[in-house]
Amino acid sequence: MSEDDPGEEWRRLDRRTLLVTAAVLCGVAGGAALPAAAGLAGSRPLWQAVAWIAAGALLLVLAGTAGDYVRWRRTRYRVGPDRVDVHTGLLLLKRRSLARERIRTVDLTANPLQRVLGLVKVRIGTGENSGAGESTLELDLVTRAEGERLRRELLARPEPPERPGHDNALAVLDPRWIRYAPVSFLAPALGGAAAGAVLQVSEWFGAQGKVIDWMEDRFQDVSPLWVVLDLVLVATVVGAVGALGLWVEMWWNYRLEREPGGTLRVSRGLLTARSVSMEERRLRGIELVAPLGVRMCGAARLDAVATGLVQDSDDRHADLRNLLPAVDRAVADRVAAQVLREPEPPTGAPLTAHPRAARTRRLRRALWAVLVPVAVLAGLGLLLTPVLLYVAGGCAVVLPPIAVLFALDAYRGLGHTVSGGYLVTRSGTLRRATVALQRSGVIGWTVRQSYFQRRAGLLTLTATTAAGAGAYAILDAGESEGLAFAAGAVPDLLAPFLEPAHTPEARSTHG
Repeated sequence: MSEDDPGEEWRRLDRRTLLVTAAVLCGVAGGAALPAAAGLAGSRPLWQAVAWIAAGALLLVLAGTAGDYVRWRRTRYRVGPDRVDVHTGLLLLKRRSLARERIRTVDLTANPLQRVLGLVKVRIGTGENSGAGESTLELDLVTRAEGERLRRELLARPEPPERPGHDNALAVLDPRWIRYAPVSFLAPALGGAAAGAVLQVSEWFGAQGKVIDWMEDRFQDVSPLWVVLDLVLVATVVGAVGALGLWVEMWWNYRLEREPGGTLRVSRGLLTARSVSMEERRLRGIELVAPLGVRMCGAARLDAVATGLVQDSDDRHADLRNLLPAVDRAVADRVAAQVLREPEPPTGAPLTAHPRAARTRRLRRALWAVLVPVAVLAGLGLLLTPVLLYVAGGCAVVLPPIAVLFALDAYRGLGHTVSGGYLVTRSGTLRRATVALQRSGVIGWTVRQSYFQRRAGLLTLTATTAAGAGAYAILDAGESEGLAFAAGAVPDLLAPFLEPAHTPEARSTHG
């Protein structure tokens, strides 16, 4: 097919992408000017420092915008009846092409500046686990109307008959879900990051010592233990507030819907709007994730187990697998059933408990993980300073009960079963995950048995699939029961490698 075929129209990216580039570079230059101004102010007159910084910032903005102009000028795309083509590059020409029949995702993303200008970034994927390589095309940037047109056109499929008045929305935002944001592991991380940011900015302006002196003045009459507790409390409060703000930014305007033609679409975002579309035929299951804090509140989130859902290196903050934020467990199960088109949620099916030997293994490992460091601290205390002996004594009193509680919780979290067409497995304590995986999506089994597992009569089964994480484990299952489960869950896959059990009746018959 000729490049100049009049039947296919070549299009350019929107010219306003240059405004976005210039604005972003202005922000980068402004951020870099703060520490630069602090460094130059002490060695040069103020006007000289300002002049140097302004000249450098202007050069950065002009050079970056000129480079982006070349990219815009040399980039064009077209959507034909069979293929999507993107040509770009000046010295190194890149000509990328995807067959339309292979396209499985069209994602639209727009940050606040892009939303003001009515622009979106379009990412077209084939659903293969190769990241942003040969299986992805990216258009940066086009108008929102053009992005929606591309999404509808490239994901157009024959529409199944729908019931009159049927609402395709599977879940919409409930503001009450925000109460689960502060109990996530993100809250303490944000608190620590805020403290680090305060120290870093104060160091830029040579005021870090003053900040530390101010803190010492506030806590000079407070015992060290209360100082630590107060700082942890402040960091927790700051982290909780940050987690609330981040949740609003990520999940505001959330909507999960099933579009005609068998496509699931997740749209969300307050400042940065994001729309992720995924063909249902790529879906291989559901992962119900309940971190410890969220689980203690009776909540969980939903992730998709699907082919091709990988996070690109230039988009680390966007998890394409998220179908539902942390919500009440009953709501998560209901949405899981709707997404999988099942009458009952596989994630809520009763699970087979694992042998008590699995509990013993977890207790033993938890105690070893605590007692070995305590013994090391005690040894160092005998050799170096008695302070370490007190630390070791405190750890020996506090840590073993906590380790035992976590080990027992980890054992209670173990389970597996078959629910209709799905293999279900659950494990974890800090991050408990219940995975419902299509039995037809399992392409292999890996059976692993360590020396200690053999002595305990246990083994670990790993179901291999082309979707999601690629492998999902059933940890420390009973040896005979686990093999029988794997052979029954996916018939004819493991059976050829199993020996039939020799019962007394069978032996007498052969005799």
